[in-house]
This record gives sequence, structure tokens and C-alpha cells, in this order.
Amino acid sequence: MTDPAALQKLVTWLSPAFPVGAFAWSAGLETAIADRRVTDSERLRNWIEGALAHGGIHTDSIVLAEAWRVVRDGATPVATPLPTSPTRGEVWADASGTFKQSEPAGTSPLVGEVGRGEATRAALSDLSDLALALTPSRERWLETTITGDNYALAARHWPSGVLALLPQPCPYPVAVGAIAAAHGIDLEDTLLAWLTATVHGQVSVAVRLVPLGQSDGLKVMSGLEPCVAALAKSASTATLADIGAIAYAADIAQMRHETLEPRIFRS
Repeated sequence: MTDPAALQKLVTWLSPAFPVGAFAWSAGLETAIADRRVTDSERLRNWIEGALAHGGIHTDSIVLAEAWRVVRDGATPVATPLPTSPTRGEVWADASGTFKQSEPAGTSPLVGEVGRGEATRAALSDLSDLALALTPSRERWLETTITGDNYALAARHWPSGVLALLPQPCPYPVAVGAIAAAHGIDLEDTLLAWLTATVHGQVSVAVRLVPLGQSDGLKVMSGLEPCVAALAKSASTATLADIGAIAYAADIAQMRHETLEPRIFRS
């Protein structure tokens, strides 16, 4: 289980106030609303359930879990130097944000840790390439990279050596999973919080565009809680071999959004 201090970080990082710009993106839902595919709370719930079970949210949850495991298992602690090379009396930062005193001059501290850090960097880069290859449209590519980079940038207020190992650009689920692992946050807790925030973002789009009333929006959020919990549990033990999507309507909606006029959201 995640300790209270780490859980507090997670709640902050996935709150609407965290400046990743997620409110500007709809992941194709704006197209579905314009096409009258989503016109009420029941159809909205069906749309989001499809994404959780068979679409991009499902895929991203598995990517997030893999990024978490890369940092936890592949190179923990991740030790990277501060901007200047340490000499006697200076410090190094590890993946948990803990700073440690350097060894006396003339020794070679953290050689193994730095090597593991480079292995983690390479693994996160490969995972990022896979995540980006799975995006079905240019706008979705931009959505995941812009929000991911913004997430990593904002998370620098909670120092961690893993931040220097993230790829550029960094898909959103890779950033969330890697940073959570570096701070010792439980994987299933991370997935549950990230999935909840993602679902709430989709409901917020529909509340504004359908439009749905606040009560209907809350009804959808409440009704999807079991689906979110189930996916958080299954994704925590899934591997990259379990990735597979069959949400064609959502993929096409994301592609068609590029020419949708008028439009409010960026995807």
C-alpha cells in the first residue's frame, strides 16, 4: 500500500489543478458528440466503457504499468548527478528524491547505479516509441506527448533522479508510471488514480458539449467506478503482450477530428 505522504503526492499530480493541460483534449469524444453518437449520459457511459475495455485508455494503462515496473525493477535506485559533477561534500539524487553524500574524491561512486540508470533510460525510450506507435492519429500523438511533457515538467517540484531519464517527448502514461514508481507509489493505486482522472476528463468534455447536466455527469462517474477499479487491477499484472485494441469508432473519431469544424478541443 502507498504511504500517506506518497499518496498525497499522487492526488496532487492527478488533480485538475495540476498543469498538464488535459482539459484542452477530448481524445476524439468531440467528434462523437458532433456526429450524435454521444447524446446523453447512457451513450457517454457506453463510449467510455468501450475505451476502458478495448480502446486507448486500456492500452495506456498497460503502458503506464510497464513504465512503473521499468523504474522499480530495472534500475532502483536510479542515481543521477546534479547539474555539476559531485566532488567532496556535494550530493547525488536517487529515484526516490533522496539525496546522499558523495564518496571522497578519487573513488568512483554509483557506477552500478548509473549503469542501471542508462538501462532504465533505454527501456523507457523503447516503451515511449511503442506508446507513440499505438496512437491512431496525429492529434492523439500530440495529446499524449504534450500532456506527458507538461506532467514531467510540473513534477520537477518533487525532485527525482528519474526525471532525467524520461524520453523526449514523453507519452503521458510513461511519465505518470515512471514518476510514481520513483516515489514509491503503489502501482494499483497509481492506475486507479490515473484512470479516474482520465474518465473524469472525458465526462467533463461531455458536460460541456452535449451538454449534460452536472447530475448526469456525476451519474456516469459513479457508474464507471467498478470498471475503473477492475481495469486498475488487471492492468497492474498485465504485460505488453496483453496490449490490443478494437475501438475502431473511437480511432476514426480521433482521425476525423483533425478536419472537424467548428471544434473546441485539440483532439
